Formats: sequence, C-alpha cells, structure tokens
Amino acid sequence: MTRGQGESLWADARRRLLQNRAAVLGLCVTGALLVAAALTPWISPYAYDEQDLNLGASPPTRAHLFGTDSLGRDLLTRMLYGSRISLVVGLLATLVSMIIGITYGAVSGYLGGRWDAVMMRLVDILYSLPFIFFVIILMVYFGRNIVNLFVALGCVQWLTTARIVRGQVLTLKQKEFVEAAVAMGVSTPGIVFRHLVPNVLGPIIVYATLTVPAVMLEEAFLSFLGLGVQPPNCSWGILIAEGVKHMELESWLILFPGFFLSLTLFSLNFLGDGLRDALDPKYRAD
Repeated sequence: MTRGQGESLWADARRRLLQNRAAVLGLCVTGALLVAAALTPWISPYAYDEQDLNLGASPPTRAHLFGTDSLGRDLLTRMLYGSRISLVVGLLATLVSMIIGITYGAVSGYLGGRWDAVMMRLVDILYSLPFIFFVIILMVYFGRNIVNLFVALGCVQWLTTARIVRGQVLTLKQKEFVEAAVAMGVSTPGIVFRHLVPNVLGPIIVYATLTVPAVMLEEAFLSFLGLGVQPPNCSWGILIAEGVKHMELESWLILFPGFFLSLTLFSLNFLGDGLRDALDPKYRAD
C-alpha cells in the first residue's frame, strides 16, 4: 500500500518500522526481556537472596544455568530480578523526564518572547553542569533508594526533551488550527496540552525510546559505584560490580550480566533508531 491509496501517517510509520530488520530485532529482544522479567517467579525456582554457602561460587551447571556467586546465590535468578529493577528505573526515570521536558518545552515555545529566552537560558546553564555529578549529589543528599534514583535520573534527562518540544511548538503555533483555537477562546493550557503537545508525539516517542537505554546505563554506573540500588536488592549494575571483584577466577559473574545489559542497550537503541526513521518525514517518500 502507498500513501496515495489512503494509508494513514501512523500506518505508514508502522510499515516502515516493520521493514527495518534491526528495529524489529530490537523490538523482539526487548519484548522477550520484558516478558522474562514479568514472569521471573515462574521461570526460576530460587529466590534472588537465597544463599547456599556450601555451594559458593560455582560455574554454570544444569541446576544453575548461569552459575552461582560467592554466597551461593543463583545468578540467573538474580539477573532476572535485576532486570526488573533496571528496566523499571529506566522506564520510570524516562517518564519523569518526559513529563518535565514536554511541559517545560511546550510552555516555553508557546509563550515565546522574554519567557522563552529566560527559560531556555536556564536550560543552557543546566546543560553546562556535569549531570552525573548532579545525580550523585541528589542521591547523597536525599538518600539512596530506588524512588530517589529514578527521580534524580529523570530530573537531569529532561533538558533535550524540552529543546525538542520547544522547537516543534515554535513551528506549530503559527498554524491555522492554533489560530482557530485562540479565536474560539481556548485557554493557554488547553492550546498547549490539547492541541500542540499531541502534534509532537512522534519526536517525543523517538527520544523516549532512546532515553531509556541512556538511563539504564547511568543506573548501572551509579550502582557500580554503590550509589544506586542497595542490597539486598540487585540490578545489573550491582551484579557487574560484584563480578568485577571476582572476574579473574569466576568470569561468569561478569560475563552474563555484562552481555545482557549490552544486549538490552543495543536492542533499545536499534528500536529507537527504527522509530526515528519511521516517524521522521525526511525518510518518507514523496
């Protein structure tokens, strides 16, 4: 089907996405990881904190497919539970950043003038700060727990979202449908959130997909430093940090978490690139 035969914008984007093999592969892998994380209690017969000190660190066996750590805990189980935390932190932190960035950028772009200049200068100032150190300061000041973690990560990821939304809104606010809404007496919040924001969903979806792996990588880095998820909970960052301590003698402790973290990040980036290509008008045939 071609656009000339009546194919909608979203149908065209879906068709283009499905034609991108890398994006489809990324979508399938991401979906499989989400299903595995959701079904963790039914996949593994062990608890993530169940210890067997007599077993200790042992290589992969039929009973423990990914081996065990130094406390005799099943590594596959800990990876599955860790994927839950890593994915949830990535998704919730992205959601926080999208809410802040969309609201800030849309309001700045629509108001324009001095308001826009002041709001964007604030964004420029925040851009100049080393954001990872800002996250560390927030974690140390407000406490190291998972809620503060995704709030802190979300609060430093909204800047690019705000710029993207602002640029789109600056273009859209000159369109006839906005002028018609103003003439009908629609309030400023109504114009921004009912008419403008829905029309910039394409770029927002693309950037949100690319933000999730970035946040997951930052969470892994913070957990590696001991500032992220705290024991007895585990994430892939904690598992990698534990694996580094024993990598010379028990290499499986870092190989499996490192592989699945890399696989997830690549899959999400492939999916994000595919969505960008599918939704960007520059990639559509005339």
